Amino acid sequence: MSFVRPEAMQSLARWREALFGTGAVALGAWWILGMGGLLYWIGYAVVLAGLALTAAGIQRARFRGANGGAGVVQVDEGQISYFGPLTGGAVARSEMSALMLDRSGKPAHWVLRQPGQPDLHIPINAEGSDDLFDAFAALPGLRTEYMLSQMSASGDQAVVIWQKRTVMLH
Repeated sequence: MSFVRPEAMQSLARWREALFGTGAVALGAWWILGMGGLLYWIGYAVVLAGLALTAAGIQRARFRGANGGAGVVQVDEGQISYFGPLTGGAVARSEMSALMLDRSGKPAHWVLRQPGQPDLHIPINAEGSDDLFDAFAALPGLRTEYMLSQMSASGDQAVVIWQKRTVMLH
């Protein structure tokens, strides 16, 4: 029997890293302000780590949406797989040439492009889609803040979030 509403638990889970980071900042500040000796100096390290965790947690919370959508996402050693009720497939992150967000569908879909394969469409609310944050963040040159702002932007067009740079030799 739970005394916390499911909606509150979902919200806490969504913001968990940011909440832990805030707690670490508070603990570090308490050590800095109230303790002497070694804990005083460790407090500064804890505050810095807490600030970094809070910043990363805020980005992750903005990326996380409601789960329960169609299909399941799995990220395993650089391979992104989607198992959907009607479609599915896998893309090697190192071979991706583009990442797009297609807001024309309900819900919006991530579109992962790899040369020689059909585009992989993943609903943003598919089960396990939270794992895509780390997979996307590892793409060289991806602008995380741009991706997050496009997720909350209005419109129904597809936007390119990231594109692989190609080197042309003369």
